[in-house]
Amino acid sequence: MPLIQMTTRDNEQMKFDCAADQNLLDAAAAANIFLPSQCRQGSCGVCLATVTSGDYELGEHDSKLLDSGVGSILMCRTKPLSDLKIALPYDRARILTHAPKWRMAEIVALETVAQDTMRLKLQLPSDAEGGSVAEFEPGQFMELEIPGTEEHRAYSIANTPNWDGVFEFFIRLRTGGRFSTYLRSEGKIGDQIAMRGPFGALGMDENSLRPAWFVAGGTGLAPILSMLRRMAELQNMREVRLFFGVTYENELFAMDALERLKSDLLQFSTEFCVWRPSINWRGITGTPVKALSEALAATGAQPDLYVCGPGPLIDATFEVAKAAGIPREQVFSERF
Repeated sequence: MPLIQMTTRDNEQMKFDCAADQNLLDAAAAANIFLPSQCRQGSCGVCLATVTSGDYELGEHDSKLLDSGVGSILMCRTKPLSDLKIALPYDRARILTHAPKWRMAEIVALETVAQDTMRLKLQLPSDAEGGSVAEFEPGQFMELEIPGTEEHRAYSIANTPNWDGVFEFFIRLRTGGRFSTYLRSEGKIGDQIAMRGPFGALGMDENSLRPAWFVAGGTGLAPILSMLRRMAELQNMREVRLFFGVTYENELFAMDALERLKSDLLQFSTEFCVWRPSINWRGITGTPVKALSEALAATGAQPDLYVCGPGPLIDATFEVAKAAGIPREQVFSERF
């Protein structure tokens, strides 16, 4: 049976056996190694990794998700043909050693913060010692179950880990969406929602000293806000820039929260971009990727890039980064 050896970004190693007819994600889970993943169908890119040694078979997938370098794989679609050595693009902290369980949480805040965007805050109940903990890494997401159903949706966490058991989300309301309908028409303070996690590989490279530039589209701001808040808590001194884009200006949100961050992130600047602005808009017209491209050309900078939002935004950011000569390993992404 092929032996799979994985090395994380922070140089931790893990091993498991994988039968020839198993994909790598399933085999890892059978060994109580739960790797970041989401769709498990080769269409989201969360389980991206690189094979550094060995032969494998890569099943059907979205080719845009893979790096151009040799060995780029999606672990949910990969079966081994020999022993494999794999480099993971995230730290050991992203890997769970037990399957996430569903937990009940209470809605403690539910408010409209922009056109078709709601802020949802959930709180876990106190444990036997009278406390609770919200344990996750900034950039990760949770799965929330739609009340009264067995369906669930994934939403990124916008706050930072805390001892109060609080999770904050910014959720885009979709016409006809089941969870959107619940939030818009039925949800109220005190309701109970089951949630599970955390999941996801997106997160800061804590060892990097390079400037950190963030690109967010719509509610893709949520995980980026979590990372920015963590940087503020640690009083990180890196240069930080945010390019936040929406279609119409009434879709902008969390502006006050972003402004407050400037008191702790002394090198933090923001660029707000509106694709279809009104005549009264005084900010940047266009997409955040366009603003990013212009900033890279003007400064010649080679920052780490963190991008979250719709697929086209992610793809365009990769193209801009490539044109600017930024190495692929300096671009971290999560597509909605």
